[in-house]
Formats: sequence, C-alpha cells, structure tokens
Amino acid sequence: MAKSYVLSLSLCLLFLFHGCLSTQQQKQHQGQTQSQHQFRGEQRQCRIDNLDALEPTHQIEAEAGLIEYWDENNEQFQCAGVTACRITVQPKGLSLPAYYNSPKLIYIVKGKGVLGLLVPGCPETFHSFDHSRQSEDQESRRPSSKDQDSRSQGHEDVHQKLRRVKKGDIIAIPNGVAYWFFNDGDTPVVAVGIADTGNNLNQLDDRIRKFYLAGNVQEQEQQHHHHQQQQQQRGSSSSGREKAEEESFGNNIFSGFDAELLAQAFGVEKETVRKLQGKNDERGRIIHVEEGLQVIRSISSEEEEEQQEQQRQNQMKANGLEESFCNMRFRQNIGKATSADVYTPFGGRVTNVNSQSLPILSFLDLSAERGYLYKNSMMSPHWNMNAHSVIYVLNGEARVQIVANYGQAVFDGQLREGQIVIIPQNFAVVKQAADNGFEWVSFKTSDNAMKSPLAGRASAIRAMPEEVLVNVYQISNEEAKRLKFNRDELIVFGPRSESY
Repeated sequence: MAKSYVLSLSLCLLFLFHGCLSTQQQKQHQGQTQSQHQFRGEQRQCRIDNLDALEPTHQIEAEAGLIEYWDENNEQFQCAGVTACRITVQPKGLSLPAYYNSPKLIYIVKGKGVLGLLVPGCPETFHSFDHSRQSEDQESRRPSSKDQDSRSQGHEDVHQKLRRVKKGDIIAIPNGVAYWFFNDGDTPVVAVGIADTGNNLNQLDDRIRKFYLAGNVQEQEQQHHHHQQQQQQRGSSSSGREKAEEESFGNNIFSGFDAELLAQAFGVEKETVRKLQGKNDERGRIIHVEEGLQVIRSISSEEEEEQQEQQRQNQMKANGLEESFCNMRFRQNIGKATSADVYTPFGGRVTNVNSQSLPILSFLDLSAERGYLYKNSMMSPHWNMNAHSVIYVLNGEARVQIVANYGQAVFDGQLREGQIVIIPQNFAVVKQAADNGFEWVSFKTSDNAMKSPLAGRASAIRAMPEEVLVNVYQISNEEAKRLKFNRDELIVFGPRSESY
C-alpha cells in the first residue's frame, strides 16, 4: 500500500514538473516571438479613420537627377512602418553608393541601367579588362609600395558582380548592403521604392537612416531630414543634439573618421583620404559621369545574363543545392505580360513576386505585385491577410474604395499616376479601372503576402454553403446561387454591362 502511495506521488510530481517545464518553455517561446515583433508592433498606430491618395511632399535636385520623398510622418506610412521615395537618374548619371538601416524594394518604372551591390563576404571575381591576367597567382595581385602606381596605370580591376536592370524589374536590397546605380542608356531612369523601417531586421528606430560611402549631400537634403527629425522628436531633444545631427547628417561615413587613421587603414596619402571624405563635393547624391563607365562594357547583355541565371537555377535544382547569399538573385522582372500569374481576357493581369519565386525576399520579409486592369475592368473586392500594401500608380486611373473594420469607408476616390495609397492589413479594397486603364505596383510587408477575395472563384462567399448564405443574408436560394457562381474569374474581372 505504502509503495503504491509513493509511486502515485512520484508520478504526480513528475507530471507536475513536466507541466511546469512545458509552460515555462511555452512562455519563453512566446516571449521570443513577441520580442521579434515588438518593434514592428510598437511603432504602428493604425488608428486610421481616413486614407488619402498621397504625392511626394519634398524633392531634392542633384547634378544628374532628382529624388522625391513622401512624408514619412504621415499616419499611413507610420501605420505600415515604411517610407517611400522616387528617384530619377539622367543618362550618364551615377547614384552614389550608400546603405540603409532597413531592407528596400525598388521597382524600375522607366529606363535601364547597371546596379552594383556590395555584398560583404562575397568574392571579387569579376574582371573588367586585361583578361589575360586572370590566371595570375593571387600573391602577385597584392600591391606593394612599388607597384601601386603601375596597378593604377593598366592592371586589371576585380570587383563583385554587376547586374543589368530594366523597366519592370523589382530589386531587393537587404539592409546594410551598399549599392550604386548607373544609367548607361539614352533616356532617364525612374524608380520608385519603399524602405521597411518596421522590419525586424532594423534594430535602430523607425526612422530611415542613410549611410553614404561617397559625396556630400547638399544642404537642402540635410534641412529636409532635420525637419523630419524635429517633427518626430516634438521638441524632446536638446538644441545641442539637434545642431550636432544637422551638422553631421548627409556627409559620407568617411568624413567622421580621422584622416590620418584612414590613411593608415587604406595605405594611401592624406590627400586621397580628404577626397574620400568628400567635404567639398557639392554635386549631390546623383553625379554626372561625362565619359560614362568603361566597366559597363565588360558585363553580359541582358539576354545573356538571363540565360546564365536560368542555367544556374536549373543546375542548382538538379543538384539539390540551395542558393547561397552570394549567388542569390536580387531582381526579377514582373513587367512582362508573359510572366503573369493571373490573366483574364478583357480583364487584365496580375504578377506576383515573393519568396517562392525570389528567395532573397524570405530574408527581407517583403514581396510585391504588378497589376494591369483594362478599361472598366476590376479587381475582386478582397483583403490582405498578412501584410500592409503600398500601392503606387504607374499609369492610368482607377476608382478605389477601402473599408475598415465596422464597415466604415476610409477611402473612396480616384487614384492616378504617381500617387500612393496604403492599404492596412485586413482592410478590404476594390479597384475599378477608368477608361484609360489602370497599372500599379504594390509593395507588401510579408515575403508571402496572401489575399482573401470576397467575390469570384476563390472567394470567401463561394466557400460558404448555400444554406449558410441564405440565412446569413436573408436571401433566397436562387440569389445565393447567383452570388456564389455568377463570377467564375479568379480575382481579375472583365467589365459587365448589366447586373444580374
């Protein structure tokens, strides 16, 4: 009897111990999950009663281009935890290398050019010229004090891969990865993009921070961002701190280091370091390169590069190997009609890019959508299940309605070229193109953003039994059937001249 009692007590204690341990582990897991999303949740105050179609509020001219900013303090951007800008680069314009505290998605609206991504840890295995020296021993490439001048007078240059980009490309830029862009075409390049400041990869704050590797941003850009800081701080900072930020903002990161230390680090003269710091450079963020860049001639054509990427993807799939960070694709074209994921005759098409089609997006937790509605066609009313959506209008015009919880319409108006509207997560939206059609690109704050349509073949209404619809909406069986089956398209609806 005593043995049975002791055994029962032991089992109770054992279950109690495991139960406590399980509860503790669950709490730890919940705490980790909450901490991962804490920053994004803290900065988002999505108490929005009204949404607006937004246009850039500030622009900055440079020597060879223009940068336009949307107001990052607008409640819509604060809700989504993103900032947006549009950049125009003139022919032979070079956007200075810089990196950001937040991951970015960029869409090429017009033109073509060359992108340089400076991915840390990846080898500089691409040669610009003098290919006969490619097999030269690595030791002979190390410059001594005697051959530094000879290297600059004709030896080969090694660098990381350069990528051609063009209209319709979506480009993923990880936070902390510096990049530059050069327009080698004959027409201006226009690109629009977002920076996801609410992303868990950003461990600073909810303000976009740019770190330039060259140049000296002009005074007007410093004043613009200083004004943005003042609005956010609302007088909480001391005047001394504000003055320091104003003086330091905009200069490239080398300008903050001691010239002598940099000279030792690079093994160059102080005069070279002073040029590196760029304190007297007033050309702005986009500079003009009169003779162009000769290095552009050494990279593959667009067709060759696409073929090489396709071959590499097929080979890696065949070998069962995952892409390494250095070999990952950072861009994908979503502008071609042939790449559409959804197509409706006389309706339009939609193309998505997510972590399934562009794996780098799984690291950034971002995705995008490119849509084109023909005249008077529409997108099914739907909501975004797991992401905010930043819609930028590429061309045309549409009537857009956005509905929040409790059924209040927070936006009902026309959306036209160059405007942005932000659709918060779970807010329902419907778009109908005007007579001139409607084209847009949407940036989404999830690497695998999902929609839930309200009408059409894959809709929530169609998923419900007819009997449920009859009782919920107090309609007849015939009305319920029409409600479920009158639209057989997936999500893009062609125009209809009559009601059913």
